[in-house]
Amino acid sequence: MHASAAQRTDRPGEASATFGDLLAEPAVLERWDRVRRWFFLRESTYDMTRRCNIRCEGCYFYQGDKQHAEDCVDPAAWRALMRAEKERGITFAVLAGAEPALVPELLRVCGESIPLGAIATNGLRPIPADVPYRIHISVWGNDDTSERLRAAKRMLDRQCDVYAGDDRAVFVYTFTRENCAESAEVVARLARRGCRVTFNVFSSPVGYDGPCRHDAASLAETRRMMLRLLGEYPETVLFSAYSAVAHTHSLGLHDLFGCSYPRRNPSTTLGLGRSFRQYRSNLAFDRSAACCVPDTDCADCRHYASGSAIVTARLHRHAADAATFRAWLDYVNVYLAVWVRGYEPFSPLLGEPTAPPGQELF
Repeated sequence: MHASAAQRTDRPGEASATFGDLLAEPAVLERWDRVRRWFFLRESTYDMTRRCNIRCEGCYFYQGDKQHAEDCVDPAAWRALMRAEKERGITFAVLAGAEPALVPELLRVCGESIPLGAIATNGLRPIPADVPYRIHISVWGNDDTSERLRAAKRMLDRQCDVYAGDDRAVFVYTFTRENCAESAEVVARLARRGCRVTFNVFSSPVGYDGPCRHDAASLAETRRMMLRLLGEYPETVLFSAYSAVAHTHSLGLHDLFGCSYPRRNPSTTLGLGRSFRQYRSNLAFDRSAACCVPDTDCADCRHYASGSAIVTARLHRHAADAATFRAWLDYVNVYLAVWVRGYEPFSPLLGEPTAPPGQELF
């Protein structure tokens, strides 16, 4: 994620500009300096266990082969893996499922070697306070919907009881085809509890055609609701107008930006193609399946985790004009606020949606 100050940013009908021109305004330069300090982040992901305390409609983990991997429960083996990961340049660990909160001793081991990271959890069990990572708590609708899709009663209250007041916690509301209208109620409840929330868009696992899968109408409604809630709850919602565009566009992330992950990227010398691995709970990895959310239907991918790598890595495409570059800065700002504990977001540069490079607005 680096651009030469001499890079030209030509578009038909526009005067040629350099990258330095894009940074001429002090407010833009200040935000650029803040986000570029984090360009050292290099992620890989780790399934900590195949066990879970609930079962969710459309769950990514219980698709494909990874659910059949035998769990490695030996802290020494995990410690050796994480030390080796640090040695090969990994600076950010994403710990996922099935449910990582079921193996707290292994979470501690990961944090000892790689102190920056995030944990994806359903939020029903506490993660020990000495685990230093961001904690992403999945929310799939109001309590009625959670009970129907996740077989868990009073889920939001229980999640808030565990994590309200925890500075590691970010709630992740996943918009599906059916739950858009519920998001206002959920965000209002989270705001009252002093919790922060970001947004995700359900991206279908391979072969899934159930009620959560989006269509054009639900994507448009999701976008409208995201922008509305961002405006109504600026202190609660970690999102940007460009985030809403990128994740609800008629084209998925792969078609908009290309995919950096090894599953779709043959390069073994550049970026995520060189460094990213997705380890199963037996500590094995398969490069051909390596993706931040394995077994996602790539054409339908609008996942917040995918965008955090794919969109942020496309600086060169967003350095086309002032508005597009500012939209990208807003997106990276949200990414850092959601994923990096202790990063406090700056106020957005843009309040209105901006089209992705070379594409229609929606």
